[in-house]
This record gives sequence, C-alpha cells and structure tokens, in this order.
Amino acid sequence: MRRKGRATRHPCVVGTDEGTHRELAADLRSAVAGDVDFGASARALATMDASNYRRVPAGTVAPRDADDVAAALEVCRAHGVPVVPRGAGTSIGGQATGTGVVLDLTRHMAGIVSLDPRERTAVVRPGLVLGRLRDAARPHGLTFGPDPSTHSRCTLGGMIGNNACGAHSVAWGTTADNVRSLEVMTHGGGRLTLGKDGRGAPPGLLDLVDRNLALLRTGYPPGLPRRISGYALDALLPENGRDVVRSFVGSEGTLGVVTEATVRLVPLPADPVLVVLGHPDETAAADAAAGLLAYGPLTVEGMAADLVGPAAKDLPRGGAWLFCEVDGEDAARDLVRAADALDAAVVRDPAGQRALWRIREDAAGTATRVPGGGEAWPGWEDCAVPPARLGAYLRDFRALLADHGLRGTPYGHFGDGCVHVRVDFDLWTPAGVRDFRRFSEAVAALVVAHGGSLSGEHGDGKARAELLPKMYGDELVALFGEVKDLWDPDGGLNPGMLVRPEPLDSGLRFEGLGFEGTGPGGPGSGGPGSAGLPLVALGREAARCVGVAKCRAEGPGTGDAVMCPSFRATGEEKHSTRGRARLLHEMALGEVITDGWRSEEVREALDLCLSCKGCRSDCPVGVDMAAYKAEFLDRRHAGIGGLLRRPRSHWTMGRLPHWLDLFGRGLNAALRLPFAARLAGVTPERTLPRVADRTFTSWFADRASARTPDLTLWPDTFTDHLSPRTGRAAVRVLEDAGLGVRLPEGRVCCGLTYVSTGQLGAARRVMRRTLDVMEGAEGVRTVAGLPVVVLEPSCAATLRTDLPELLPDDPRAARLAASVLTFAEALETLAPDWTPPLLDRPAAGQTHCHQHAVLGDAPDRRLREAAGLTGPLAGGCCGLAGNFGFEPGHHEVSLACAEDQLLPALRTAPATAELLADGFSCRTQIEELTGRRARHLAETLAEALEEGLDGRETP
Repeated sequence: MRRKGRATRHPCVVGTDEGTHRELAADLRSAVAGDVDFGASARALATMDASNYRRVPAGTVAPRDADDVAAALEVCRAHGVPVVPRGAGTSIGGQATGTGVVLDLTRHMAGIVSLDPRERTAVVRPGLVLGRLRDAARPHGLTFGPDPSTHSRCTLGGMIGNNACGAHSVAWGTTADNVRSLEVMTHGGGRLTLGKDGRGAPPGLLDLVDRNLALLRTGYPPGLPRRISGYALDALLPENGRDVVRSFVGSEGTLGVVTEATVRLVPLPADPVLVVLGHPDETAAADAAAGLLAYGPLTVEGMAADLVGPAAKDLPRGGAWLFCEVDGEDAARDLVRAADALDAAVVRDPAGQRALWRIREDAAGTATRVPGGGEAWPGWEDCAVPPARLGAYLRDFRALLADHGLRGTPYGHFGDGCVHVRVDFDLWTPAGVRDFRRFSEAVAALVVAHGGSLSGEHGDGKARAELLPKMYGDELVALFGEVKDLWDPDGGLNPGMLVRPEPLDSGLRFEGLGFEGTGPGGPGSGGPGSAGLPLVALGREAARCVGVAKCRAEGPGTGDAVMCPSFRATGEEKHSTRGRARLLHEMALGEVITDGWRSEEVREALDLCLSCKGCRSDCPVGVDMAAYKAEFLDRRHAGIGGLLRRPRSHWTMGRLPHWLDLFGRGLNAALRLPFAARLAGVTPERTLPRVADRTFTSWFADRASARTPDLTLWPDTFTDHLSPRTGRAAVRVLEDAGLGVRLPEGRVCCGLTYVSTGQLGAARRVMRRTLDVMEGAEGVRTVAGLPVVVLEPSCAATLRTDLPELLPDDPRAARLAASVLTFAEALETLAPDWTPPLLDRPAAGQTHCHQHAVLGDAPDRRLREAAGLTGPLAGGCCGLAGNFGFEPGHHEVSLACAEDQLLPALRTAPATAELLADGFSCRTQIEELTGRRARHLAETLAEALEEGLDGRETP
C-alpha cells in the first residue's frame, strides 16, 4: 500500500524478514524492466564503497531508463523501503551504501545521449564512466573539467552526487561549476528539470531560502574553492541566480535521483607541459602553492617524499613536490621563474607526464600503507582550507597526528587548499574506534579554526556529517534538514547521510574481524598460505581492499597494467578484484554469505579469476587475489567430501608435473582416446599441447661440458616436457655469454599448478622435496650458492613469492627465492659484457602477466633493445593462464582476455615482426588463436647465434 501524506523523519525502515524481502523483490520484478537481484552475491557486493563503513542492502536494482527509476521508486515507496543511488561505489564517506534498495546506475544507464562540440556540451546518463566521456570529447579538442584520480571508473552520477573535483579544479572548477542542467526523479515520483532562476525547485524551497537570507549569506565560510560539505543552499540566493542545479550537486543522493545531465565541456590545453617543482618539505610546498595561482596553472598538486617513496629518484631535488600543468613552454618558463623552488623539471613528453601523474593517481591506494607495513584508512580524507592557510594548517595537522600517536601522509590539491590523507587508525578494536572518534572531533575543530571545510572533494557521507554543526552551527544544519524534508518528505532517499546522520563510529566494516572479536572463524592470525588459516583472518586480508576500484577500469588495458582481465572481459563487479574481496569479506562475517568455505557465491566469483597476479602489483594496496583464491579452494576442498567435490581438472592439470613425470610422452596416446578431454576435465574447444618425444633434462644429461657452472638452470615442467627446445636454446645463449650451466641433481618443481588449483598441502610437499634437492638437509648446500635461472615466468614468480609464503618457517625457501633470476636478468647480471646477436627487426607478442606483477620486465626490454628487437610487447593477460583456459566454462572469457590487448597487438604488428612470449601458456594461446608460433626470447637469440649474427653485423 502506497504511503500517503507527510511522514516523520525516518519512515523508511527495511524489515529483515525474508518474506518481506521476497515480496519486495517480486513487486520490483513486476514493475521494472531492468535487473532485480536480491541474492546473497548482489547484496554482498553492495555492502561497502571506498569508505570505512558497511551497510547491508535488501537488494539491488539496475534500471534501464528513467521510467524504470520511477517504477522502482514507486514500489519502494509503497513498501516503505529507502533507496540509495550508486555509481562506481568509490565514495569515501559511506554515502554509496544503504540498507534498502541500491540502484545500480552503471549497468544500463551509462550512455552518452549527445555531444555538441559547437556548444561545448554533452548530455549523459548517470552511470557513464568519466573516462568514456573524456574519450568521446577528445577528438573535438574538449574534455570534462573535473578529473578525479578515479576517472577510469567513477561515474558522472557519482561525481554529481559528491560534487567531485580532481586535479584541474584550479582551472576548471568542481562538478557543480560544470553542470548546466539535470533531469531528476524525486522519491515522491516527481520528474524535475533543474536549472537556474529557480527552475525545478520543489514547492516551498525558494520560500524557505527567502525566509533565511541572512543566515545563508553569513553561514558559509568565505574564500573556499573546495567547500563541498553540506548543502550548497547559498547557490539559491537571488544574487547567485537561484541556481537549483548547483544547489543539488553534492547532495549525495539524499534529494533526488539523477537520470540525465547536461554538462559543460572545456577546451583541452593545446600544448600541455608538466612542471614539477621541488621544495624542502611539505609545508614549504603548501606555502608556495597559493602564490602560483596568478600564473594560470591548470593543476597545482602537492605530494611529499613519505608518499612518493622510490619514485622520488625520478623527481627534482627536494622533500616535497608541486605538480603544475600549464599550457605551453612560455607558461612553463614563467612558472619556474616565479616559483621559489629548490629544483624544477619541465616535462613535455606525454609518456613522461603519464608516468609522473600515475604516482599522483595511485596515491589514494598507496597512502593506505605506512612505513613499517602498517595500514592506513580513510575517515579524515579530504578537508580543505583557504589556499593561503594550507601551510599553517598542515603544520598543525601533523602536530595533531603526533599528539594522538597516529601516522598519515597528506597529499592532494594544494592549489585549492584541499588535502587527502589516510591515517593508521586502529579500527579493529573498541579502544581504537574510540580513538578514531576523538581524533575526528579534534581535527574537525582544527579545520574550522583555519576557516575550512570538513569535505573538500568526496562529500560528508557518514564520515563527517555528524560533525557539520562544528562547521556550520546548529541553525544552518537544522535548515539542511528542512530542505531535505521539502525534497524528500518520506525520508526515503539515502537516509542517515548529510542530515540526521548516524554516529561516525557506527557501522564500521571492520566489526567482527578483530582478532579479539568473535568472527565466524574465531580469533586467528596469519596470511594466505598459512596452514589452517582461520576464516576471519582471510577476511582481514580481504579487508585491505579499500574500494578505490582501480580493478574496474573500463576499456582495453594498457601494457603497464594487467588487473583485472576478468572484469574487462565480463564487466561484472563480482569478477573484479574489489568484488571478490568484498565477497570474501562478507564470507568471513557470515551475515550475508552464511556458508563459509562452502559458499557458492564466492566459488562462482573466484572461478573466473585467472590467478594472473596482476592485482599484486596493480592494486594500490596490493590485494593478492591469486593467493586468496588458492586458500579458498584449499579450504573448500578439505576433508574427504571436499576432495570428492574437486573438479577433475584439479586432479589432472593441477597435478600435471606428476603425470608428466610418471607417463611422459605416453600421455599423447592417452589423450587421443575418445572422451579423453572430458575425462580429464578439459573443455572440448581446446587442443591439448603435445608432450615432447625427449625431455630437456634427458638432452642435457647426454651432453658433455667441461665448464665450471656459474648458474643452475631450472628445468620447469613446461620446458622439460612440453617445450624442451626453449631449454636447449637457453643453454646455447648462456654458454655463448661465457656462463657455465648446470641442472639440479634431481627432479624439482616450483609447485605452481598445485598452488593455482588450491592444493596447498600438496604444494608444500612438492616444495619441500624441491628444497631437499636444491640444498639437501638443513645446512648442507648442494647448489653452492649458485643463482637459479628460471625460463618460465610463472615458475619464477612462484619461487619468488609463493614458495617463501607457503613455507615461511623454512629458511631454505627464502634462500631459493632470493637466488631466482629470469633469463634476461641472468645475462644482465652474470654476463654484463656480453653482446647479443643483432636481429634488427620489430617485435610483437606478450609480456607474461606474472612477469609484470612479480618479476619486472625492465631487463627483458633492455635485452630486446640490445638485440635490435624494437617495439613493446602486449601487456595484460593472454587468457589461457595455465589450467584456466582449458577448464570447462572458461573458453569465452579466455578469448575475451586475449582480445583485450594481445590479439589486437598481433593484428597490427608488421608481417616481419618476431613473435615473442616467454610464457608457455602465452605461446600456446597465440598459436591456437592465430596459427602463428611465438617463441621464447632465448629461442630467437639462439637461432641468431646459429646464423652467425653478432652485435657488430646487420643481417
């Protein structure tokens, strides 16, 4: 029954009864053309955003259009259920979480309606990712001015909700400065077009403003370009044009749901130049920032050495830096001349600029790690003060941190006086949460004392709304409540945000995961790979994901990123690194996902994880989903019942080294039998690789060499049984470089296939046997400290990372991990004077995802360059990923991953290009999908040596 009349403050309350939820879901499915999902997985994925908070929704709706939004609101209003509009879920304050129905506006309402280059405007849907709008405007020399660091995944609707800003706000302003008009749906069913001169204002709003002119004219702090906190009611003053659209921007989904927006576009700089100014310290940089505004910079971004870390070597001399973009060389010279800086660098090269900007864009994630390995969290994320007071504020803020025994690393938009910071709050214990509240209250008072705003970019949400009376006073905050009631008399839109807020220390997402708490797994510690890892401990590991959603970046990946291939292939949140982390988090809490290690929701999400390890390096906080997946599979299949439920591919491909050692080339005949692929748990779309007639180790044993060994060459399973020519080629090249090669005196295996299929007990046994071969009993060295050269990148990555993590108490594991070299690293470090043969041709192919994530490919690039192999290799993941692409149900995703970067790169490569791929899976995928054979770099170099080429000749 539809609710009638004006309601009291919080009439919308979600019942927890399952029957109530079923009735609500049924009514929504009848009324809405879009997707309605009240399942555990959908609810779990929407419990959190990028904040410290967690609220469990009743379900989610992905509307197809404005009519769907209206229908969903009508049903929810009739049931007395609140509604929360949600974009990419990257909000810092908790405003993208809710207890009712979450409207997912990204799935269907994500298009560009029109783009008018002459008028410099675009009409967009709320779920449109900012990066897509910028890509569409770029050919016309235009862009959308506000550009948060999350531009590859944040949505226009979310930016409107939070009044997002970004690095270029000193030139182009906030989102509110760049929105012309809005189509808005109110909770009561009204469809409004918001604009200037009072257009679209709900009845009574302008009268309320006229009754409070004095309060609105004096209640807002002056001189604040980044005043985001509260409602912008001063935009409704007569002298400000009664700008309803401007007053609505930043309302955090509490007043209405945006269904369409007309936004302003601005010209791109004709000649963007990045000026990096080095200053002695952070406060010196902050003091200098305001003085640069007179020179018209497009950005004035500040960062200090404690956040930049090793990247500081690429920056000018100093302890803190200002990143200032200007238009043209003359402007750059003027800025450098005017700046009181220790040192300066002027960067015109676009690639160099991107590399430096990436340091800044990743700061929201990298700031979550503090020196010594601790964790830092949002909570006091983005206050702003007048730019001229920023230096003084930062000095006082650092002192306040020290007084409270806390650490944080400020950075941000110094030209606008806006500071981001993550602080190492202890949010796991009641005492730590009490300290979190005390600090929040103290720093709010400090910001107000400096004439600032509690929020300078991300909105108030739950993190700061309770503190708004400190900034605005009780009378103006009460007026906010009256405005909310005029727009939303039922209180059905995002209740608890901005007005009548819940306490800032309630509903923290860490509740239930504290070590002294009573999470479903009980108290525990350790990380992935620890024997008997408690469920709650894995939840704590997953809780490291702060939700900045870099894994949700839209569009094709680039060569300098891998994460997250399955999300780019499917576009589904549950197949992103963040989505999987959220599901693991909820699995540990046991409220939404209640069956722990047996969870089908978690199994389904992890099933399409390729274990590419991309998140280990690309995720700003280093979430390691490959390790979490291995732990989950291991625990899921523990015991007799679990063993029986294991997929057949785990027994076959997961134990591939054992079967190859046992049967060798006899497997070729077995795999030609009818139904062999099905019996082996392999998809019929794939052709299984052929086992070589002779192993690499057999070939090596039959050859004589009088050389004193300089290195141990690792005979990995793939090289030994499936691609022995790679091993033979590596020996040829290494010996040409003057290096003596030996093999281990016994069978070794890194355990990769066991780890990737979650057979961790078997992996540890295999690894210990390998350590026995490599070193013998503890203290008896059989390798004599020789470096270990590993040709297969996935095996090298396993030895460097998984081996010491799975056997943390065995010092032999750490020693072996430290001795591992890739093929290119070995030539560079062990034979620095060797000159490779000169091939003088273009190269194409694949950089292995594990190489990118764990090993690094700089030595490989240098070796290719020295050999005259020009051009970059494709990044990303090839999509085969060991056993992944062979397993039933994975074929389409495997192909989609290959189409992300690899196959387009091969299609556009010159016909003369040398196809390179050091990973056996990558070579297999290339051959199967293109019919062309790629080779390990060792094979290419060995062939050139046989042809008599050297570094002084041209073929």
